[in-house]
Amino acid sequence: MDSEFDRDTAVTLREPGVYDAELSAGWTIIQAVNGGYLLALLGRALGDALAHPDPFTISAHYLTPSVPGPAVIRTETVRTGRTLSTGQASLFQYAQDGTEVERIRVLASYGDLDALPDDVRTTAKPPAIPPREHCLGPSDGPAPIPGSSAITERLDIKLDPTTLGWAVGAPSGKGEMRGWFGLADGREPDPLSLLLTVDALPPTSFELGLTGWTPTVELTTHIRCRPAPGPLRVSITTRNLAGGFLEEDAEVWDSADRLVAQSRQLARAPRG
Repeated sequence: MDSEFDRDTAVTLREPGVYDAELSAGWTIIQAVNGGYLLALLGRALGDALAHPDPFTISAHYLTPSVPGPAVIRTETVRTGRTLSTGQASLFQYAQDGTEVERIRVLASYGDLDALPDDVRTTAKPPAIPPREHCLGPSDGPAPIPGSSAITERLDIKLDPTTLGWAVGAPSGKGEMRGWFGLADGREPDPLSLLLTVDALPPTSFELGLTGWTPTVELTTHIRCRPAPGPLRVSITTRNLAGGFLEEDAEVWDSADRLVAQSRQLARAPRG
């Protein structure tokens, strides 16, 4: 594991079903640990605990904000079948008074992506994103992008300029975010890193004119196939903000024009 992502999502088996982990401050948004990074961390523990290697679907409920520092992950195998294994996992940290606090709980089904049939029937199309050299990243602006923090140094993101109105004080109101995605150290994508990818772009609420922390309440991710090497294209849309909550639907496409991951999350809208 020479990638920072692999080092920071490493888990150590303490006893059957129980893993120790260290949440890195390098994956924080403002002061909280990014939800996609947390999902990848629990995804790695489940991949070790279950009989099948690859996440197919994983649903997470974020109960309390996670902070950098030690954590423990407890896993449980719910069912092991011929093609799928189902398990659950929870991540805990200790509060200042020493009590254990559950941060996130997931339920997941794992299989073998390499054993899937080649048959693909789809009407989905890759998002129309300008070439990378015509897209913009945090370093292209005169000042840091609002809401950015340590995680931006670990990501190689170039956003479609048509979804960047919020960065210059002119949000489009469309609730769309599109861009190219990779890890800054050049690590190639795999099923585990896709769990990070679906929650790594700036929130669509920025293009709705709301800036600030947009905490995830629930996130479900489907991994459809093993991604080809090269940069990923990510498209995220929000159609409905109501009652202080919004949904985000994400699609991730690989360099071979395949839809490799999909997700939907419910998030709390920023109060700004």
